[in-house]
Amino acid sequence: MSEETKQNEAQPTLRDKVVEAIKTVYDPEIPVDIYELGLIYEINVFPVNNVYVLMTLTSPNCPAAETIPAEVEMAIKQIEEVSEVNVEITFDPPFTQDMMSEAAKLELGFL
Repeated sequence: MSEETKQNEAQPTLRDKVVEAIKTVYDPEIPVDIYELGLIYEINVFPVNNVYVLMTLTSPNCPAAETIPAEVEMAIKQIEEVSEVNVEITFDPPFTQDMMSEAAKLELGFL
């Protein structure tokens, strides 16, 4: 493996950076980031560095329904390489606790 290949593998991809940005967003009522909560269903990074995120909320009546998607968009837009961001909300499938990572379940005392 060449030195250049090793360096490229060590560099985080744009998708990795997007995930890290999303992990800075928290549901205001739950002390776990929305990525670990399982609220992110899909992340697509297109060739011109446009980012599409499909996500849900813990409930259709979530009081933070207006703010969380905007926070996700703003966090991703902070990444220098990103051109455009599109965050879409869906409730299909509906959120369940099974979608949470083990780290989130542990943090919330479910394990």
